[in-house]
This record gives sequence, C-alpha cells and structure tokens, in this order.
Amino acid sequence: MFNGNILRDAIISAANNIANNKKAVDDLNVFPVPDGDTGTNMSMSIGNAAKELARVKDEPVGKVAQTAASALLRGARGNSGVITSLLFRGLAKGFKDADEITSENLAAAFKAGVEAAYKAVMKPTEGTILTVARVASEYASRANDTGKDPLEVFEAAMEGAKKALAETPEMLPVLKKAGVVDAGGQGFVVILEGMYSVFKDGVMIMPAAAPAVKETEEEAAPTVRNAAGELEDFDINFPYCTEFIIIRSADCDKEPAELRSYLESMGDCVVVVDDEEIIKVHVHTDHPGNAIEKALTFGALTKLKIENMAEQHEQAKQEAAAAAKSNEPFKPAEPEKPFGFVSVAAGDGLAALFTDLGADVVVSGGQTMNPSTDDILHAIESTPAETVFVLPNNKNIIMAAEQAIPLATRNVVVIHSRTIPQGITAMLNFDPDADTDTNAINLGNAINNVSTGQITFAARDSEFDGKKIRQGELLALDGGKIVFTETSIENCLVRLTKQLIKKDSSFVTVFYGEDVTDKQAESLFKVLESKFGSKVEFTLVNGGQPVYYFIISVE
Repeated sequence: MFNGNILRDAIISAANNIANNKKAVDDLNVFPVPDGDTGTNMSMSIGNAAKELARVKDEPVGKVAQTAASALLRGARGNSGVITSLLFRGLAKGFKDADEITSENLAAAFKAGVEAAYKAVMKPTEGTILTVARVASEYASRANDTGKDPLEVFEAAMEGAKKALAETPEMLPVLKKAGVVDAGGQGFVVILEGMYSVFKDGVMIMPAAAPAVKETEEEAAPTVRNAAGELEDFDINFPYCTEFIIIRSADCDKEPAELRSYLESMGDCVVVVDDEEIIKVHVHTDHPGNAIEKALTFGALTKLKIENMAEQHEQAKQEAAAAAKSNEPFKPAEPEKPFGFVSVAAGDGLAALFTDLGADVVVSGGQTMNPSTDDILHAIESTPAETVFVLPNNKNIIMAAEQAIPLATRNVVVIHSRTIPQGITAMLNFDPDADTDTNAINLGNAINNVSTGQITFAARDSEFDGKKIRQGELLALDGGKIVFTETSIENCLVRLTKQLIKKDSSFVTVFYGEDVTDKQAESLFKVLESKFGSKVEFTLVNGGQPVYYFIISVE
C-alpha cells in the first residue's frame, strides 16, 4: 500500500514528467493550425496541482487526492487539461476518506475518473485520451479482481493505456495518415509514467533545466482584466462610445445600410443589426449628436447610452494602480443587476468591442493561450450580476468554462460560442427584458446564424485533403475547418470571403490582427469592397488579435 506522501510525490513527479515532455506531445498534434497545444495545456493544468501539493505533508491519501483534484480543476486549460482534471477528480472520489492506496480503491479511482470524463464530453470520440484512460481503467479492474497488489494494479493500468495508445491510429484515420498516436493519450501515458516512477522505485522525476529563452506565448498565463481597456496610454480618435436602439417608423423606407455607411464616415467600430421592428446601433465617434440626428430619421430611439472612453480609461488606470498597491484577498463582486457577461478575447480591439457591447469582464485568451477554469471563475465572480453569461469564443475553452459553473457563487450560463463572431452575435441578441432560460435559448440559436472565416498560418508541416501543407503557408478556415491553403494574403482573403458570402448574406465584418498594419488592412479591404460591395455591406475593424491575420464575420 502507498500513503499520502507517496501519492503526493507521484503526482508531482507526473507533473514534472509531462512538463519535460510537453513539446514532444505538442508535436503530435496533426491539425496544423496554431493552438493551445495538448502537451502544454496538460502540463499547465497538472502543474497547478503540483504547486499546491508542494505544501502538503503527512496527509492521508484522500486529502492529497482531493487537494490535487481541486487545484487541477481550477488550473485546467483546454479540453485536454479539463479531461485530465476530471480523471484526477475520479482519483479523489475513489480515494475519499482513505488513509492509504489499496488495490480496490485504486481500481475504483480509475473507473470514477473515466466515467466523469466521458460524461463531460458531449460527443466522446474513440481514439483519444478518453479511450486510453478507459482501457487503463478496464485493465486496472481486471488486475484488482484477480487479487493483484496496488503496484500491480497500477502496472496493469499502464499496460492498458499503452496498448490503447498504440491502437489510436487505427481508430482515427487522421492519426494513421499522419503516422502519429493521439496527443492527449500520449500525455496521459506520460503522466502515468511519472507516477509509476515513484510507486515502483521511489524516484521522483525532476523538472528539466529551463531553456534560457523568454516565456513563449503558449506558456504565458492568460490574465483577467477589467474590460475598460488597455492600461497603457493610447490615443482614442473617437472617444464617445454611442449605443442605441431605433424603433423603426412604419413609414420609413430607408435601408439600415444607409445608416451604417453614414456612421462609418464619422467613426469606427460600427455595428448595425436590424430586423423588421428595430435597428441596434453601436459606434465610436467624436460627434455622438450627429449619429443621433441621423438615427432619428429612421424612427424613435430607446436604450440610449453615451460613454466617454477616455474618461473610462483614466479611471481604469487609477483603479488598477490602487489594486496593485492592495494586498487584500480577492472578494467577489456583490450582484447589482440581474444579468452580466464574461467574454474571452485576445486583442485590444476585440476586447474593447465586447466591452462596448456590454461585457462586464473580458478574459484575455483564445487560440494558443487558453485561459484556465480559475481565470474564468475569477472573471465570473468579478461580475456584479446574479446571472452571468460566459462566452468562450473558442471550442477549446468551452469545457474549462463549464467547469467553473459549480464553483461559482452565482448562476452561470455558458453559451457555446466557438468563434469571436459568434460571441459578438450572442451579445447583440441579448434581451435584458427576457428571463435567463429564454436568453440562453435565443443566444444559443443566434450564434448559428453567423458564419466565421479565419486566416492564419500553418504551425507545422501536415497534410490536408491529400495535399501537403508546409509550415508557414496561409490557411483559410471556414467554421474552423481548413478549406484551402494560399501563399498570397490577398488571394486568400478574397477566396475565403467569396466562399462565405451566401445569397441571403447582408453584412460582412472583417477584423484584422496585430500582424497586419492599418495600411495593409485598408488596402485589402478596398479590394473586397470592389469585388463584393454590390452584394453586401462591409465593415473593417482593428481587432488586434494574435494568430489570426483576419477574422471574417458574415451575417
């Protein structure tokens, strides 16, 4: 049998082992798009548990397992990190109230972890970490049933995990074509091997020497910030954030496109969304009165709001400075309103846009920098609302957001927004007069009515649809799926936009990223307008996002 100190050392050893091998696990990712990377996410997740366990001494197995599970849950990043946290939550359940590890509770722990992980994934895919963990559990159960001791049960689990890992290419054709095993499954085996080193030989695997380079973007911890804006000084060309809803006059035959064009001539960050009865408007301008005068020609105004962003920015700087001087522990915000929003976004422009649309807190993160469950929980608790809607805006963040639900002190609804345009559309369709359930349904439906295009680069050599993809080539994504590759950014943008525009499309918003200059963006935008301007209305926004040169929203 193994006591709490041995389990503690085993989990720390596992964290060190996956940290030492995270690049090798990352390199197994077959999808060439830059992402959070499986090994990095798993390492950062279990690394959070290792930090907590370093302070634990002479505790029973049940206490050690619970400490690890709680810390791992809060530190979970990306789908692979969340699944890892769920597997360790099973350990805590199997070892509950136990002083030592036995064959019976070890087998039960593996089983509970697998059940929790499968239950959390909406559509479990075999040939992934789920399969590897499930087979490991099955081998552990058989070993326990035949009277094996705890070490032998763990050895059996490792044997099953490695056998299942070797078979993952036969379950997923994409793995077989690439000649690799599943990255998450490999990471899980690496974690088991780190634990086994302690269980069998009493040897804790130590962290490898850190390379003398600055922290990479993938490893940088995302931060939660008050979405009032960047705290460094910056120029605001159009300082007044102006929002209102127009109740359309029955006798008005003007098209909303006319209002959109006018607002774009006098400001930026223009959003105009309409239906048969209302027109919802958002614009940054230095003459809000002119925007209002023009809007009045379309109908009566309601929900009017004008805010001075320069003043907000200065206030945010002062609050940040005061917070930096304070050593008081974090205190959740008291609910002051029925509804609030937390959004995940990377890029100053996107963060500012979500703030303008009503987000209370923006969590900095996205592709290559998945925020942890704790980051999202902190943002939820900072939102002064009874019910908080969370917009992950990335498929690899949804599970981490959902893990925050039972930890929060208020009602939390996670909208499954997988892209930035979906998140923006959700906020535009929010109805403050409707109840929580109605909004949850409406927002969930609304995000399916927007198409998302993304242009990025190939992070690694790969193969797509029988064609070789070279590292550095441009990748065009439609709804997250690679549709073609290009070497010319102009050709890529034109081809992708053409593919996204349908017969019923009305508006196209193009968000350009931090690696695209204003001059380049404006030049390419003119090309789009010249080719498709007769079909749809275009808007250009400086999103400032990393990774993606362009994000295209089509409604």
